[in-house]
Amino acid sequence: MQKRILGKNGLEVSAIGLGCMGLSFAYGPAMDRGEAIQLIRAAVERGVTLFDTAECYGPFVNEQLVGEALAPVRDQVVIATKFGFRNGDTRLGPDSRPENIRAVADASLKRLKTDRIDLFYQHRVDRTVPIEDVAGTVKALIAAGKVKHFGMSEASAETIRRAHAVQPVTAVQSEYSLWWREPETKIFPTLEALGVGFVPFSPLGRGFLTGAIDEKTQFGAGDFRSSAPRFAPSALKANLALVDLLGQIAAKKGATKAQLALAWLLAQKPWIAPIPGTTKLHRLEENLAAAAVTLTAEDLGQIDAALARIRVEGDRYPAASQAMVDR
Repeated sequence: MQKRILGKNGLEVSAIGLGCMGLSFAYGPAMDRGEAIQLIRAAVERGVTLFDTAECYGPFVNEQLVGEALAPVRDQVVIATKFGFRNGDTRLGPDSRPENIRAVADASLKRLKTDRIDLFYQHRVDRTVPIEDVAGTVKALIAAGKVKHFGMSEASAETIRRAHAVQPVTAVQSEYSLWWREPETKIFPTLEALGVGFVPFSPLGRGFLTGAIDEKTQFGAGDFRSSAPRFAPSALKANLALVDLLGQIAAKKGATKAQLALAWLLAQKPWIAPIPGTTKLHRLEENLAAAAVTLTAEDLGQIDAALARIRVEGDRYPAASQAMVDR
C-alpha cells in the first residue's frame, strides 16, 4: 500500500484508509461484531494504516469495536476519532465546549484501548463556541500527550484558518467525490496554503458511484440514505447518468467504477487520503486495488469534460443535518 503525508507535522497514512462508521451506524443494522473485527484486521493485513471512527457512531460502540480490533497492532496504525456532539448523539446538536472536548478525549481513549488519539477531529463546527477555544483545548490535549494531531470536519476555509492560527490543523475531513466537488473551490486553496491534508469521506457517494444502486433501490430502516434528498428515487434516476459515464471510462482502464472513483480522488492532490467504508472483504480488496490504478492527464481531462455535462440532483443531507455544515 502506498503512503501519503497529512499536514506539515508528517502524519503518514496509507493512501486509502478505512471508514469504520458503516460497521455499526448509519446504514442499517450493525455488522456482527466478530465479523467486523475480522474485516478491520483484514484491512491491516492488506496495508491499511488509517482507521476512522467517532464517539457518535453508535454512539460509542464503533470506537469500542475499532479499539478491540486494532489493539494487537496499535503501534502500526493511525486511529482517527471525533468530538463535537452533545452526549455523543448527532440528534442533540453540536457541543464543542472545552469541558466536553476534554471529557470526550478521556472517554474515547478508554473505548479505543489506547493512550493517545492520533488524529482528533472536531466533527462539526459549533457556532456557539469560538473556534479559537476549540483549537486551544485540543492544543492542551496535545501538550498532555493524549492527542497527536488536530483535525476538522466539514469546516469552512475561514474557520480552518482561524483554528490553524492557534493549533496547526493536520487534516480536514469533508465529503468529496465525483458527485460532490465543492471542496475544490471552497477549501482546497486554503489547505494548500496552510499545508493541511484532506481526508474525503463518502468517496464512493455512499455507495452510489459503485453502480450497485439505482432508482428502484429500497433502503431499510436505520439507513441514512432513506432520508437523504440525493437518494430520493427521482434524484437517483437523474444521477445514474454519472454512474453510466463512470462505467464507460472504467471499462477502458480495466477497472471497476469504485476503483476509478477512488483513483480519481488520489490523482487530485498528493495530500488526499480517502476513507471508503465497507462491510464486505471483497469490496475492501476492490477499493484498495484502486491505489494501483493510474490516471493520466488525458484521462483526467476526459473525466472532467464529461462531468461538466452532468448535473447532480439532490442535496447531500436533510435540512437539519445540512444546517450543521460550516459553509
